[in-house]
Amino acid sequence: MTHRIVIVGGGAGGLELATRLGRKFGKRNQAHVTLVDANLTHIWKPLMHEIAAGSLNSSADELNYVAQAKWNHFEFQLGRLTGLDRANKRIRLAPITDEQGKEVLAERTMPYDTLVISIGSKTNDFGTPGAAEHCLFLDTRAQAERFHQQLLNQYLHAQASSETAAPIDIAIVGAGATGVELAAELRNTAQQLVSYGLNRIRPEDLRITIIEAGPRVLPVLPERIGEPVAQQLQKLGVRLITGAAVSSITEDGLTTKSGEFIPAKLKVWAAGIRAPEFLANMDGLESNRINQLVVRPTLQTTQDDDIFAFGDCAACPMSGEDNRNVPPRAQAAHQQASLLVKSITARLKGEALPEYHYKDYGSLISLSRYSAVGNLMGNLTGNVMLEGWLARMFYVSLYRLHQRALYGNFRTLLLIISDHLGHTLKPRLKLH
Repeated sequence: MTHRIVIVGGGAGGLELATRLGRKFGKRNQAHVTLVDANLTHIWKPLMHEIAAGSLNSSADELNYVAQAKWNHFEFQLGRLTGLDRANKRIRLAPITDEQGKEVLAERTMPYDTLVISIGSKTNDFGTPGAAEHCLFLDTRAQAERFHQQLLNQYLHAQASSETAAPIDIAIVGAGATGVELAAELRNTAQQLVSYGLNRIRPEDLRITIIEAGPRVLPVLPERIGEPVAQQLQKLGVRLITGAAVSSITEDGLTTKSGEFIPAKLKVWAAGIRAPEFLANMDGLESNRINQLVVRPTLQTTQDDDIFAFGDCAACPMSGEDNRNVPPRAQAAHQQASLLVKSITARLKGEALPEYHYKDYGSLISLSRYSAVGNLMGNLTGNVMLEGWLARMFYVSLYRLHQRALYGNFRTLLLIISDHLGHTLKPRLKLH
């Protein structure tokens, strides 16, 4: 029987893995590769802040799983993982319903010989009172588009009103990469909307505040990156509040533990991550306090050699370090996907599996069209600090590398040309 490889989760890592395994094994019928995801299309998660601000049209940049599967010799199944039967090596998928609640796909099971779980993470609001009810999150395309629509509605209402437009207060909880990139992108959006005639709200009347519990902006990155980012945000008129944990959130704003109230019509929670709750009770697999599946350096789960996990949903130990796991970053998921291609090749041959060693190639933070800041690390470059136009070009190249892994060189080149032409033919901002 052909070896059955099932990959659950079509994020950056899972989709890249399915694509590469399909090309390697599916084309020659050496293994049957299936990708399972709860959505029909893929958007690169680091772009969610651009979708929220309207500077990226998600419909133009989405990838269709069904088409990708056809082009790369794997199978796609629409479904959401809800259960695991390790004894019989089967996963259970929840039923799929349409907008009216009518069942489209019934609950079903799917057999596997090798199972790879790469379902990513979602924002962790740490149980903060009012966060789930009053904050928007940027975990999915739908959430990002909801924020964009609410922001655009504020401008459209002001434009049609005869009364003086009130300022729009936006509060962003978390000064990590998502929070600071969203703030800069929103400042660009405010200026672009005025240029398109929605001028009742001036750019300075879109008042943006970032609240960070840690001592500084980008607390998990080196201070030499965080400091210039903070300076640039302040030049853009973004208010920064650090060392202030949020204690509660209401419809009108949020309150810090020190008692300060910050008014906000729109509130975004962009602090912390956790894996989906159901992973904590997945047929005896070991998980940690934020629901990540605990894996060994081979990326195999600690309780089952036939099940692998990687990316944000996996707690993988850092080699040579105690009590530290690989950080939940896109470059880690990409590296792990590349390793798993080798691992599954070795597994099919009955050979020993390689171990994963995280390599930090640096960090890049985009501040919309204004700037970018970061560092590159490598054997040839050493540790090089970048800022401005050059850093922005390297940041853009990360997305192109992701596209190259999925589409190949020629189609990626065509996409670059298409995007360049599109900038001259379409609005620079999504206005609907």
